Amino acid sequence: MDAFFASVEQRDHPHLKGQPVAVGGSPNGRGVVAAASYEARKFGVKSAMPSWRALKLCPDLVFVKSRFDVYKQVSEQIREIFYEYTDLVEPLSLDEAYLDITDNKLQISSARQVALEIKQKIQTRTGLTASAGVATNKFVAKIASDINKPNGIAVITPEKMVTFLEELPIGKFHGIGKATEQKMQLLGIFTGKDLKGWEEHDLVREFGKSGSFFYKIVRGDDDRPVQPNRIRKSVGAENTFSNDLESVDDMKSELKRIAEKVSTRMNRINTKGRTVTVKVRYDDFESVTRSHTLNEMVNSPDILYDESEKLLSATEAGIRKVRLLGISVSNLDNEKREDGQQLELKFKQMG
Repeated sequence: MDAFFASVEQRDHPHLKGQPVAVGGSPNGRGVVAAASYEARKFGVKSAMPSWRALKLCPDLVFVKSRFDVYKQVSEQIREIFYEYTDLVEPLSLDEAYLDITDNKLQISSARQVALEIKQKIQTRTGLTASAGVATNKFVAKIASDINKPNGIAVITPEKMVTFLEELPIGKFHGIGKATEQKMQLLGIFTGKDLKGWEEHDLVREFGKSGSFFYKIVRGDDDRPVQPNRIRKSVGAENTFSNDLESVDDMKSELKRIAEKVSTRMNRINTKGRTVTVKVRYDDFESVTRSHTLNEMVNSPDILYDESEKLLSATEAGIRKVRLLGISVSNLDNEKREDGQQLELKFKQMG
């Protein structure tokens, strides 16, 4: 989807159309931007950016409160459109998914035509635009989906794939972040063609296990299947506070609310877990985590809170001010279920 959260807000609030919009965060500079409209992105505003920095880049930025219940509802509408064409749908987040349409339900021979039909149905039913990447594997399709945003489509045929990857700037490769891009450039790697000139053992020497991944992807070597029943690895929730918390009692009260939210989410998908993790972000933006693995599977809000309270005491919370608290549970029981068991798919909340 194109700037999904922000686009939903602009759709539902017409006065926001054409305005630089940030979902999440706040006009007083507190919090973090969850999503930004394309008008805001022109100024360099992007998701996960602190509000104060976003305001510095775009003083006219309009902040709106996140409505994840609405985003989820729209996401489910979109997912139903996907299922009209194939059951092989692998959601990555609320606004993104892989589809395998090799043998699609409508027997449409053109992958491009399927993508165009899906895009049109999304716009007709939700009033929103989407961009699509069409290719023979996940890696290339992911890159292609970003090429002509917003409301775009890119088709990379097998005949075009080699040239496409060789000409691609290294920073456009999915899985290569800013730090890796900078290191590659210092090594003289600026394009896919440059990367392709390196031997695998040399890439492994410079980048560890990721070196083998880089060696394969630049050659279009990606045989990962679309996994419609991908098992969720963790469930969590967090909260960024409008004012830094100084009192441990206030922090415990917030932890209790977060624990209840995590428990509700776990019960909704009928899962339990053994490892509880607490995340603490101090007022200087330093983040730390503390974890504990229990002997039994749990999803009770009381147990989650008790464990989180103990973990909080192992941080500098109270000595240092806190701007964010979070709880997550991993080692879920659904990881132990048999591969063939049908699991209910739930989307992660992402911007």
